[in-house]
Amino acid sequence: MPTSRIAFRASSTPVAQAALAGLTARHGQTPLGQASAVVALGGDGFMLQTLHDTQSAGLPVYGMNCGTVGFLMNAFDLDGLADRLSLAEETVINPLHMRATTATGRVVEALAINEVSMLRAGPQAAKLAIYVDGRLRLEELVCDGVLLCTPAGSTAYNYSAHGPILPIGSDVLALTAVAAFRPRRWRGALLPKTAVVRFEVTQPDKRPVMADADGRSVRDVISVEIRSEPEIRHRILFDPGHGLEERLLVEQFA
Repeated sequence: MPTSRIAFRASSTPVAQAALAGLTARHGQTPLGQASAVVALGGDGFMLQTLHDTQSAGLPVYGMNCGTVGFLMNAFDLDGLADRLSLAEETVINPLHMRATTATGRVVEALAINEVSMLRAGPQAAKLAIYVDGRLRLEELVCDGVLLCTPAGSTAYNYSAHGPILPIGSDVLALTAVAAFRPRRWRGALLPKTAVVRFEVTQPDKRPVMADADGRSVRDVISVEIRSEPEIRHRILFDPGHGLEERLLVEQFA
């Protein structure tokens, strides 16, 4: 891969901005349309933002950790970037597509690399019905929330909610409850990547629910449909031996 045509992106933190200044002094700054790779400087949140913002360019994105969380990032170093890019291993992930309908009939569509979550937006627990491929699978889930995640996102919010870590190459999505009250012992489900999942909100006036796709939030939803989007391919670069598959394994034995 040519490494002299790099489009740098950096979060607004002083650490990331200092890193940007140091790296552009050495490598220059290439416009996105002329670049061969994108280098994102920040934490995981900024990496997700960069993947969304540069999606149409189809370029591989190499993250360098200048933040507090760096599961999707490589270690930061001012030296050796050209060699690291040439040796980097590529992982391709597909995002989820969310189609949320609000109580007023507004339809909001968004993409999520990690997960789409539904969360209670009031003092009372949410009540949700869950459909998979058009078939009612759970008539009533009473909970603080529920999420559907990709393998890449399985170590994020999903893992904090006690959901399973998914191998990066698996064609599986994880459906995980957040603080389920009823069924009390329901811990979620593993679904094929081709599944279409639909959540319908029961008693939306009394028990309001919000939906979120990688930080894009929609309030007062009455239904949310989620499916994998195979036509969109996010290309993430990792240093050899430190790819997502290895990181997922390490996380499970930590």
